[in-house]
Amino acid sequence: MTQLLLNWNAGDQSALAELMPLVYAELRQIAARQLRRERHDHTLQPTALVHEAWMRLAQTNRLTWQNRAHFLGVAAELMRRVLVDHARRRSAGIRGGGETRLTLDEAIGVAQPREVNLLALDDALTSLAALDPRQSKIVELKYFGGLEIEEIAEVVGISSATVKRDWQWARAWLQREISR
Repeated sequence: MTQLLLNWNAGDQSALAELMPLVYAELRQIAARQLRRERHDHTLQPTALVHEAWMRLAQTNRLTWQNRAHFLGVAAELMRRVLVDHARRRSAGIRGGGETRLTLDEAIGVAQPREVNLLALDDALTSLAALDPRQSKIVELKYFGGLEIEEIAEVVGISSATVKRDWQWARAWLQREISR
C-alpha cells in the first residue's frame, strides 16, 4: 500500500485505481463508524460516504502520502467534511431543515452517551485547531478515523505518550466547549 501511495505521489494515476480495492473495506468501516454517530434517519449510507470521500481524495494532488495511517487519517477527515457539508445544507433548509445530531460517546470522554450537534462539534474542532492544530488533528484521527494511539503518533510524528496527553486535554476541552 505504501508503494502505491508513493507511486500516486509521483503522478501514477493507475496507482489510485490499484489502491481502491486494498483500502475499500477499511474506508467503509470508518464511514459506518461515523454514520453510527449520526441520527438514525440519515440519508447518507456508508457506501455513499466512502464514494464521496474517494472522489475528493482523487482530486487531492498536494499531499505527500507517508503511509497507510496517514492515508486513512486524511480519508476520515474528508468523510467528516462530507458529513459537515451535508449537515450545513440540511440546516440551511435545502434538505428539509433541522440540525444533524451524532452521538458523542466515550471517544471524547463523556461518561454517558449523548447527542451532540455535528455543526457544534465542527465549530469546536475549528476553534481547537486555532488553539492547537496538533490536538485538533489528533481528535480527527482518533474520533473520526478510528486510528490507534500508535498510528496517530506515526502520522503526526510525535511520541505515543504525547498523543495520549494531547488526546486527554483535547477531550476535556471539547467536552467543555460542546456543553456550552
